Amino acid sequence: MEDIPVNELTKDEARAELARLSALLASAELAYYQADFPEIDDAAYDAHKLRNQAIERLFPSLKREDSPSLRVGAAPASGFGKIRHEVPMLSLGNAFDDDDVDEFDARVRKFLSLDGPVSYTAEPKIDGLSLSIRYENGHLIYAATRGDGEVGEDVTANAKYVSGIPHHIENAPGVLEVRGEVYMEHAAFDALNQRQKAAGEKPFSNPRNAAAGSLRQLDASITATRPLAFFAYAWGALSTPLAETQLEAIKQLHSFGFATNPLTKLCDSPKVLLAHYQRIEAQRATLGYDIDGVVYKVNDLALQARLGMRSTTPRWAIAHKFPAETAWTRLEEIDIQVGRTGALSPVARLHPVTVGGVVVSNATLHNEDYIKGLDSKGTPIREGRDIRVGDWVEIYRAGDVIPKIRDVDLSKRENFAPYEFPTICPVCGSDAIREEGEAVARCMGEFSCEAQRIEKLKHFVSRQAFDIDGLGVKQVEAFVEKGWVTEPAEIFTLRQKHGEALSKLEGWGKKSATNLLNAIEARRTIPLNRLIFALGIRHVGDSSAMMLARHYQSWDDFEKAMIKAQPHEGEAWDDLNAIDGVGTVMAASVVDFFHTRVTREMVVALVAQLTIEDVQPPDTGGSPVAGKTMVFTGTLSKVSRAEAKAQAEGLGAKVSGAVSAKTDILVAGEKAGSKLKKAEALGVQVLTEDEWLALIAKTR
Repeated sequence: MEDIPVNELTKDEARAELARLSALLASAELAYYQADFPEIDDAAYDAHKLRNQAIERLFPSLKREDSPSLRVGAAPASGFGKIRHEVPMLSLGNAFDDDDVDEFDARVRKFLSLDGPVSYTAEPKIDGLSLSIRYENGHLIYAATRGDGEVGEDVTANAKYVSGIPHHIENAPGVLEVRGEVYMEHAAFDALNQRQKAAGEKPFSNPRNAAAGSLRQLDASITATRPLAFFAYAWGALSTPLAETQLEAIKQLHSFGFATNPLTKLCDSPKVLLAHYQRIEAQRATLGYDIDGVVYKVNDLALQARLGMRSTTPRWAIAHKFPAETAWTRLEEIDIQVGRTGALSPVARLHPVTVGGVVVSNATLHNEDYIKGLDSKGTPIREGRDIRVGDWVEIYRAGDVIPKIRDVDLSKRENFAPYEFPTICPVCGSDAIREEGEAVARCMGEFSCEAQRIEKLKHFVSRQAFDIDGLGVKQVEAFVEKGWVTEPAEIFTLRQKHGEALSKLEGWGKKSATNLLNAIEARRTIPLNRLIFALGIRHVGDSSAMMLARHYQSWDDFEKAMIKAQPHEGEAWDDLNAIDGVGTVMAASVVDFFHTRVTREMVVALVAQLTIEDVQPPDTGGSPVAGKTMVFTGTLSKVSRAEAKAQAEGLGAKVSGAVSAKTDILVAGEKAGSKLKKAEALGVQVLTEDEWLALIAKTR
């Protein structure tokens, strides 16, 4: 399946691929952001994420609740204070070839409804550790790592020892958050490793790890001895704008005393962007510091504001990554992992091999067909060569799927038996059934399967869900093993049932037990969207949970609607499907969840322990469309449909994909068809594009 382009994947193949990518990227994020010791390099990580996002765009209903596209980095490590970013530190989307860059430019112009060219800046992508530094009235107040994008680690004391970070700025805005990358130059890295060896200490593996480890020292005096540098390239919160363009804003940061990259260039077309990319790539070996690509940003800051953000990435920027490499190694074993939804995912255990400077020991194998050398239609891939334990396999870490097994060397194959995919769950022994049309087999054990139970509970306490401080993967596994927690509701009965015993467990004490129990109590009150996400409903991710929460606004209304809904019929079903972004697959999954006895009983027990906060409508400043349901149809000529929807949602409206009796306003562009006729028949208010733009202009 890895050789199949995204646009040729079937839904079943896409679903299996998303599951594989999610598990792989979650492991990589923890290793990269917390351990400062990557399992895969940045090119590999970002290419995985690119394929994940491409599949989600093609199959939005398959987006997982643990999707990598909903995550930025990893949760902050313990040991540092936490700082919440006033403006989130988002990651970037990625490009890997010329076509990706052309598509990025096309998406920008389509969103903005522009026929002419757009100017961009292009700058090297530094391979270091992201940092945000806040100044107030010119004084350095704090510095924080990216963390998970929302909350980072307080490294203020350490940042003051980084070259290129001024402690005071003259003539700065009242509030200025400067963002950039902490890195280590090659010469400084080599000198540091010489000192490490002379002192009998372990040398660092690469400059990125050395920079990250040095900045994240609990003892700032150690950081002071490390040769760290900083390039500024962006900003967060501002009391006044820096400039009208990206390039002029960077120049302003340089005037404040920050180092900015001299290779930053203004480009007026994708062709010029690619030419500058090639120039930077040619200089890569002689720059004296590590880069892993080139970042392109829309230059006009007003256009950046119009383009806005997706859930974790801006629409106005993209990172064009450098290609990676291949290597051959032996496949030592095939393990089966059981996911939260029961999917059996085969994982290749490899004899460790270095690919592009990173040691690779695992690769996912997608599903049963992929191992056999077939795609979902039965068409041979790898010329029909299957994969067997003991085979000599080529690992490829660039392009669509990374790391992946690209090929098999049959000349080195001995008398290895073909791999037989299991028909029972390796964890609980339940039947593993591959339903017709599905690419993956699933364990039928549900909560009786310990693997599924643990994964569901891990999801429940994850960052986008209940995010209970002190209740992580290890704690969940321990409590499940002791039989204290078998379903989410039992987390909230730990104090009552096991509070005393908890403080006596190995590795626990009275204080740590009290802290955890207090943290659990603090999460009894939970926002509606977080609860919906935490339930672990298939196909409902973080952004989907927010869509559902905004539409129904309260738990009572959501629950009643889902219980009332019947697949493919009735008003409640039509209302659910009319939510913009909800397809029939997601709708069926949500309804099925509430109509299944086991999950229904689990929800009833959980909700009894909670206070669920309704969704508060945004402060829309007297918006004339706040709280109203809107539908856009036809071709809009002055703004794109995507921008118009974003405008409406920003003003507090609910955007639906279908007209019904609950629709308040239909905005009809050119060639409006059946939706316009239905709106007129129902007496729905109809606006032209000009009338819509005039209406929202009154709120600005």
